[in-house]
Amino acid sequence: MIRMPTLLRYRFKGRTRFVSLGLALLVVVIMIGVIIAGTLEPQLPSLAKLHNIQPSLITRVYDRNGVLLKEFYNERRMLIPYDKLPPYLIDCLLATEDRKFYSHWGVDIWRILGATVHNVTRLSLTREGASTLTQQLARSLFPDVLSPEKSYIRKMKEALTALKIERTYSKNEILQMYLNQHYFGRGAYGIQAAAQVYFSKNAWELSLQDCAVLIGLLKAPNRYSPIEHADLALLRRNIVLNSLVDYGKLSRQESDSLKKLPLDIAANQGNYGIAPYFTELVRQHLLETYGEEALYSSGMTVNTTLDASMQRAAENALYPMLDELQHQTELRNPIDNQNYTILVPKSPGSSDSTRVYKQIQGMLMAMDNETGAVLAFVGGRNFDKSKFIRVTQAFRQPGSSFKPFVYTTAIDNGFSPSDLFLDSPIVLTVGGEEWRPDNFDESFNGEMTLRDGLKDSRNLIAIKLLMDPLVTPQQVAEYAHRMGISTTLNPVPSLAIGSSEVTMWDMVPAFSIFPNGGVRKEPYYITKILDRNGNVKYERTRIDQEEVLSPQTAYIMTNMLQTVVDRGTGVGARLRGFTRPAAGKTGTTNSNTDNWFVGFVPQITCGVWVGFDDKTKIGIGKGEVGATTALPIWTEFMKAATATLPVRDFPVPPGIYTATICLDSGKLARADCPRTTTDIFTDATLPKEECNVNHKGQRSIKEDEKRFRIEDRGRGKRDRF
Repeated sequence: MIRMPTLLRYRFKGRTRFVSLGLALLVVVIMIGVIIAGTLEPQLPSLAKLHNIQPSLITRVYDRNGVLLKEFYNERRMLIPYDKLPPYLIDCLLATEDRKFYSHWGVDIWRILGATVHNVTRLSLTREGASTLTQQLARSLFPDVLSPEKSYIRKMKEALTALKIERTYSKNEILQMYLNQHYFGRGAYGIQAAAQVYFSKNAWELSLQDCAVLIGLLKAPNRYSPIEHADLALLRRNIVLNSLVDYGKLSRQESDSLKKLPLDIAANQGNYGIAPYFTELVRQHLLETYGEEALYSSGMTVNTTLDASMQRAAENALYPMLDELQHQTELRNPIDNQNYTILVPKSPGSSDSTRVYKQIQGMLMAMDNETGAVLAFVGGRNFDKSKFIRVTQAFRQPGSSFKPFVYTTAIDNGFSPSDLFLDSPIVLTVGGEEWRPDNFDESFNGEMTLRDGLKDSRNLIAIKLLMDPLVTPQQVAEYAHRMGISTTLNPVPSLAIGSSEVTMWDMVPAFSIFPNGGVRKEPYYITKILDRNGNVKYERTRIDQEEVLSPQTAYIMTNMLQTVVDRGTGVGARLRGFTRPAAGKTGTTNSNTDNWFVGFVPQITCGVWVGFDDKTKIGIGKGEVGATTALPIWTEFMKAATATLPVRDFPVPPGIYTATICLDSGKLARADCPRTTTDIFTDATLPKEECNVNHKGQRSIKEDEKRFRIEDRGRGKRDRF
């Protein structure tokens, strides 16, 4: 019998004991791991949550033709599928972050052991990490479960969550989630947002060196930003290229060649988007309706009524005029003129101040007459400097642009455009004080028809019409409210010339009633809202409308306002080459603080306002008026906005008659009548009898002496609107 040498027997027994000890230790470790896993399992994300991962997405706002207007987000993220990711982007990621990604099952044991040895030898628990891509994804997806705290417990939770992710998703799905989820700096979450922010291109258009720059950002997005720290970004890009060589995806020669290239950054710095005042209106509505989380994180698609091309036309018409008015104001008023300048700190927090010029402002709103859709919307001169949305938030006196409400009330209550009134001075007692209203030119033209009174914007005609027992201030206020003016209107004589404040948001739809045949269309600006999956959250399926005037009254007012544009205070539109059938009204308030023009063609109604926010007089010479500031803006916008629209006239409804009458008698004119006019009438106002031969005393104008106090105009306060 051959016996084993004593030394060999000793070695064999030693190895057996070592193996047994190792197996026992392994069993203990496994048991401890199972116990820890069981303890931590309730704290991990559930499988249901894993199957329903919904990263924060951008809410996008589009115009009526699909043009992107604005994006709202906390995390600027746009999801793209795996098959649109460039192959070399994946190579850069794996070479730098996790070369064994396709061979491990969520946790790289050998990498963990190596990192542990490295950290222990350096007396540190956290100096070198060993996280796989899946573990990094777990941290990013579930920050509420996997806190940033560096500890063994957090690492264990992270590893267990990574294992669950690996059992739930394929490797390519994990890579897709990783690249769509991670933060790349400058508000960009996900590779698509990063590609747009740093290179102004889509992820699938990235070059190899672009990919190396972006993957290099993952280690520390702010530190390696190619915009703020180009030198560090270049160094980091080259490290990624070296990693590709080590990973076998790039030759050394190719790497050296690419490292010689400079950073090719085409940063999209971002801005307030198209139509910032309009998109702010949209943002406020979404915030109020759906809440902050939905607005900034749910990835809604919002389709609006705005027309981006009309918006550009609006801005191109408004801003140059405001710049010119600002320039002229500064030329005529020195910097020490406290009416046109304000004191501001020289720097934030500074006690020293300096004078700067006030900025003249403007606003424009245009809407589709047929539907009520808002087509163009400019709420101010510069959204960066002032977020105040003047179209909806500014309460301004409309001046003479309010007169159509007075005339509408009169026409609807039996007056006709050919009725005569005296343009003459009067004295009224209002609130115990005397008021002597004046015309803008401080003159009086005597006997005038209502059509001419509106055409030439005569204040005294409007005031006397308002004071007529068939009209009254109270009834004018009621008509204006019926037509959509929502602000408080004081039923006093000065209401006729626009003394009560209104908003542009109310004025434009109210004027659109005239070309709409008496029907008010409620303005709106959102047509459809989709969730991240394309499901409809909201859709506008009907037009909110209400008939507030008879078609006959609406047409007569349209016809009278056409006269304003063709031969009256709005004739500047014709002189500037606008030839389409159009109607509207100028407005200038006391001391020239508010300049208006609100007008329309059959398809579009548009309103323009110019002035200072603090109601400073527009200080150019004697002061500017609506016809010289707002009307030119309206004209330039409407020429562009209607360029592709068919030329249409305003349709004449049934019940409108044209007749020539004698101004002296008010009856149908005869050939020998000395003073005649041809105008339009309704069934109720059309004269039925022919004029008599003797005109004297046949028709008298309103007897002002019996209704108003007449006084010399050399005394007293004068108001011009």
